[in-house]
Order: sequence, then structure tokens, then C-alpha cells
Amino acid sequence: MSPRPAASPIAASSTVPRNDETASVRMPAATSYARDVRVTWWYTAGSLVVFQLTTLFMWLLALLYREPLLPYPAALTLFVAGAAVSVAAGVLLLVRYRVEPVDDAEDHRAGVPWVLLGASAAAALALGAGLGSPLLAVTTAAYALCLVRWQGGIRFRLVLLLTVVILAVWFVEGTRLNPDAYAGPVTSAAVFGALLVPITATSLWWWDVVRELDRARRAEGRLAAAQERLRLASDLHDLQGHHLQVIALQLELAEKMLARDPDAAADQVRAARESVDEARRGTRDLAARFRGVPLPDELANAVDLLRAAGLRVRLDVAEDAAEAPADVLGPVVRECTTNVLKHGGGAEASLSLLRRDGAWVLSIGNDVRGETSPVGDGAGLAGIAARVGAIGGTMDAAASGDRFVVTVAVPAGVVS
Repeated sequence: MSPRPAASPIAASSTVPRNDETASVRMPAATSYARDVRVTWWYTAGSLVVFQLTTLFMWLLALLYREPLLPYPAALTLFVAGAAVSVAAGVLLLVRYRVEPVDDAEDHRAGVPWVLLGASAAAALALGAGLGSPLLAVTTAAYALCLVRWQGGIRFRLVLLLTVVILAVWFVEGTRLNPDAYAGPVTSAAVFGALLVPITATSLWWWDVVRELDRARRAEGRLAAAQERLRLASDLHDLQGHHLQVIALQLELAEKMLARDPDAAADQVRAARESVDEARRGTRDLAARFRGVPLPDELANAVDLLRAAGLRVRLDVAEDAAEAPADVLGPVVRECTTNVLKHGGGAEASLSLLRRDGAWVLSIGNDVRGETSPVGDGAGLAGIAARVGAIGGTMDAAASGDRFVVTVAVPAGVVS
């Protein structure tokens, strides 16, 4: 397979595997990075909430196996109230952890959520008083502390300290304060409570790793676009710098020869004019090289960019798609790709270029989430309609449910 020609400005750093012998290319499921990141968060947060609820339920069962310090109605009321506040504060801390920006700079952090930690501490005291167990109070408060995004290095030391404290309180309570209480479900509840802190810390650490990988993926896409611009700027600098230097020397020589040899000076001026023409042709060829990417490569570049933005993409390309008018449909691909990134807000996209009934049919669709606009201000679609209409083509933009599709058809006989 021949190497891909110079990529368009929308090209990302990676390429889409293609096979000239096949008419369809399907992106692997692993390219749905953004969706996978969201799923990872919901799995992590949901698991922590379920684990906390399970731990509290185990302690609730422990009320049947140990004598609380307060009467049962009062103990049960305190326990239920403390459990409700603790779970609510934990959910809010998880939401805050999810939306808080990650930055090494201290002034970019949102700070410690003292209000939520205070509510968790009050809930821990209510739970401990309701059941008469310092261990339950300590594990509940420790769980809330683990849900805070501490600065680098603090969380690890905090988790070690909290684990030691929990084990110490467990030992003291089980051997000194209430040695006869730890049996059956009480022991199971204590084990769940002791595991809550390390499980929470490791789960959030794993989420931070996933989030950093997602940030690196986004940075890779931006870096690829910047590298492409720098390459174009470097090529343009080399081209124009060479010709301008030659022109400057020719004009300088003409100026020096003007008095003693006007004919020779005129020759140098003509040579400078030819150098200007050559520079103009070189610039035009350079621009054409970036614009004149075959449509299969243009579509593959668009898939690269959409994939870098976290979308799951499907690409269908006809075997003879290189014969399609790239000058007409290439800008359409770039405009539609930009619209998907700016206005789509979804997680899936599809691109296809097929020959049907003597026409090239380009179709680009995506799902639209929330209240995002699939078309923006409409100027881009109007430009597409005008471009393809000038050569006898048609454009159709239609929304069906949560999906928006732009379909462009141009005569197959149009010369690119």
C-alpha cells in the first residue's frame, strides 16, 4: 500500500488501518475513549456507594447482636439519620471529586470541602452513638476523608494513618470496651468497615489514572494539529525564504549595474520577476498539496481526529473512492467534521463515501446529546449547499431523533 500523501490540517497523529481490497472499515470499539471514561467513573462511584451501603447494612444487622448504649428506638433513629447524612455527603463528595479540575498548581484546586466533611463527621458521631461503636464512627469519618482530592503524596500517608487508626480502634473496642460484642454479623461489619478506606483510596487512584490517560489522549490530538501547522509553516518558510533571498540579491545587483550597464540591470530585474513567479507557483503548489488529499485519506484523517476527540467512528469507503472529486468533497468532509466536534456533543459518528446511480454520495452522521445544536449557525451548511450546487450536486441535512446526518451527492463525472 502506498504511503498516505500530505495530510490535511485536520489530520491527527495516528492513522486508520485501511485495506485497498475492502470497501468498508470499522473502527474498533476501543476507540470510544470518552464513553469508556464516563463508564469507568460511574462504575467506580457506583461501586463505592454500594460498598458503603453494604457496610452500613451490616452494621444495622449488628444492632440485633449487640446491646446499644441507648434504647433501641433512639439508637435506630440515630443510626438511620447518621447513615442517610453519611451517604448523601459521600455522594456529594464523589460528585465534587469528579468535576474538580486536576492541576498540580495549588491555587487551581477547589480546596478542602469542610462543610461536607463536617456533615460526615456529625453523621459518624450519630452512627457511633446509635450503635455504641467507636469503630463505626471512625470508619465512617475515614471514608469521607478518602473522598477528598488531596495534594500529591498526602492521600497515601493519610490512608496508611487511617488504616492504622481503624485497626487500633478495632483492637481496643474488641478487647477492652466491648469484647463480647464482636461475633457473627458484628465481625463481618467490622471487616467491611476496615476495608472501606483502602478500597476507596485505590478505586479513586485508579480513576485518576484513567482521567490522566484521557487528558493525555486529548493533548495528543491538539499536539498533532499543532505539529501539522508547524510543518506547513516550516515548508512555507523554506520556500519563501529561499525565493525572497534570491530576489533580494537580484534586485541589489540590478541596482548596482543600473548606472553602468542598463541592459544587464534590466536582465536582473526580469530574473527577479521570474523568481517572483516561481515563488508564487511554489506557494500555490504547496497549498494544493495540502488541499489535494485523496478523499479516502481525507476521510481517514477525519476519523483520526474524531477518534482523538473520543468518538466511536465507523467508516465506509468505496474501492474506487480515490476517483471522487476531492476539491469539492474534501472541504465538505472538513466542514462536517468540525460541526460534529463543535455542535454534536455525542459519542458516535459515521462517515461513508459510495458510488450510487452515477453519483458520489458522501454521508456524515453523528448522534446529538442534550441541547447541543447539530448545525451551529447554519452558515457552514449553506456554504456546503452552494459549493455542491454549483456543479449540479445536492445536499440534504436531516435530524431524526437523536441523530443528525448530512448527505451530499455530486455527479460522478465531475473532474476534481
